[in-house]
Amino acid sequence: MKSQKELLDWVIPQMKKKGVAYKKFKPVFARKASEGEAIATITNDGVETTNQAGKGDYIVKNQTDAEEKYILTKKKFKDRYVYAKRSKNGFSEYLPKGKIVGLELTPAILKELDLPSHFHFEASWGEPMIAKENDFLVCPPDFSEVYRIARKEFFETYEIDS
Repeated sequence: MKSQKELLDWVIPQMKKKGVAYKKFKPVFARKASEGEAIATITNDGVETTNQAGKGDYIVKNQTDAEEKYILTKKKFKDRYVYAKRSKNGFSEYLPKGKIVGLELTPAILKELDLPSHFHFEASWGEPMIAKENDFLVCPPDFSEVYRIARKEFFETYEIDS
């Protein structure tokens, strides 16, 4: 399993050459997390990763078929979303404002990077994260971290930033 630093060193040059700029178009639901709250991110194709909330973190729930949840620090959350309206079950709706650079894990890219059709790497919060053929490895425009977005959920929430 590659560490986050190894992944950054290894994937970022590829993203800079071949990555595409995307923007999130679908609003999310979010709420403040309880410190220590654990979340398993479950996409349409299974468990992606797990994470535990720290003080001030947010639980984000995507408006996708899988309704996958994930944790963001307060800073990342404020950088990526803006309040829209109150919702239900303790969540509020937020509009996305963040952008990403994405690299689709096509068979050709996997071969070029000498990777199998599915593999695990260390997410920026220290837990294993799976990536599979045809998923997307993405990062913020500052290339500060790399994470996976499953293919189905990617197309339910992102579009090319024109």
